[in-house]
Amino acid sequence: MPSLILEYSNSVDERVNVQGLLEDLHKAAIDSGLFDQASVKSRALRYHTWLIGSEGDSQDFIHIRFELFSGRNEEQKRELSRQLMTVLQEQASQVHSLTIDIRDIDKSCYQKVLN
Repeated sequence: MPSLILEYSNSVDERVNVQGLLEDLHKAAIDSGLFDQASVKSRALRYHTWLIGSEGDSQDFIHIRFELFSGRNEEQKRELSRQLMTVLQEQASQVHSLTIDIRDIDKSCYQKVLN
């Protein structure tokens, strides 16, 4: 179930290899040892429209949403966040805003169908 969603402003494409970054973030999630390798899913969403404070869309960003079922303690989630941020800083230090949000998903409300 763990899902890594890499959200980024379209201007990031000019300076960052987004596919390579996504692959390295995906590997960091797997290498954390917190998840079964086959269950980790990663994807990237490019935003063409965004606003940041009074700067509007003049500042670029990368935001990682990492969603997972409960069961990991706070230290495990903090360490995962640190590992992901290390990858971000190594590959995207020139991007104005780098953020990560790790969230537990309520397993009782989650639905999945495979065909």
